[in-house]
Amino acid sequence: MLTEQELHVLWREGESFRVEFKERLVSEPIREAICAFANDLPGSGQTGVVMIGVRDNGDVAGMEITDELLRTLTDMKTDGNILPLPSMTVGKRVLQGREIAVIAVEPSDSPPVKYRGQTFVRIGPRRGIATPQDERILIEKRRYGNRPFDLQPIHGTTLSDLDLNRFQTDYLPRAIAPEVLEANDRELPQQLAGSKMIFSADVAEATVLGMLVLGNNPSESLPGAYVQFLRIVGTEMADDVVDEEEIRGTVTEVIGRLESKLQSHNRTAVDFATRSVERRSHEYPLSALQQIVRNAIMHRTYEESNAPVKVVWFSDRIEVSSPGGVYGAVTPENLGEGGVTDYRNPNLAEAMKVLGFVQRFGAGIPLARRALEIAGQPPPEFQAMPTYVIATVHRGNLST
Repeated sequence: MLTEQELHVLWREGESFRVEFKERLVSEPIREAICAFANDLPGSGQTGVVMIGVRDNGDVAGMEITDELLRTLTDMKTDGNILPLPSMTVGKRVLQGREIAVIAVEPSDSPPVKYRGQTFVRIGPRRGIATPQDERILIEKRRYGNRPFDLQPIHGTTLSDLDLNRFQTDYLPRAIAPEVLEANDRELPQQLAGSKMIFSADVAEATVLGMLVLGNNPSESLPGAYVQFLRIVGTEMADDVVDEEEIRGTVTEVIGRLESKLQSHNRTAVDFATRSVERRSHEYPLSALQQIVRNAIMHRTYEESNAPVKVVWFSDRIEVSSPGGVYGAVTPENLGEGGVTDYRNPNLAEAMKVLGFVQRFGAGIPLARRALEIAGQPPPEFQAMPTYVIATVHRGNLST
């Protein structure tokens, strides 16, 4: 967070390429400003600042900065409207003896950052929608930045390794606002680069993200990019295996087939409460299993291990093993707690949100806990090792 001296200097200098004033909480312009500061079109590398409670002329309005207002601002980071997720902090500060709220936004290492499918940038004290040339500049910045692994190119791949029809008919309409898509005159390589599916329009090699989302055969280039499913009759790995499958394909295909497999094994019981009413119940609430397996696919390492995600269904529990230990702000102590999250694969997380597999960032495990609680079943357990994480869901009584 900015020091008091830095904050006062920025306030006195007024609105600029890195400062925006807002007299009150107005969600849309504030989100656009966050997006623009994250893109850092000038390439300054400096923190962008939104001051809420300051008029355009610099006067402090004197609004009350409540905890609820600060939570609302903080939620703008993780509600999935700004992708990839911005790096930002929110706090209460004092100017002219009055309270203001301050959002400090760091430049993204994975531009272009979009708000609801539109790329916002800041030119001087004004923000606006990026031009095609602006987007090319942002993509070029990404090339030389410290790219996360999911944006690394897979050398030797070409456009022929990607399902381009899927990109144009399914992914792009989900990722880009309709009015932007309609006016978009960019060629396909530029669209792929802007969506981070290839390294650049000039170097048309698939990124790790592109291979996971659009690849014709993802596990050929990323050997661990599949899920191994086992159904065991018993409680030990040495017991009889009655169903086994290696589930391969794009993220969409793997999740779809895996969740169909889980549903097929989720035994149903029928309780006739009356002669005319029946109640169906299952071993596990499917929504809880969905959140846990999607979480494993999103957060696993694709860089350090060729091991798959493993889903082992025992008679008394389901274990989901995800290669890679905990990451970033997540520790063995806070693993599985609500409100603590970090992203080894931030761009894959963005793509899974676009594809509809993520409702809200950071909410997967809390949603699983709630579903299990409603079903009257024990909460999930998490075990963190240096090279993998195991989530265990224990079977309770048949759940509704």
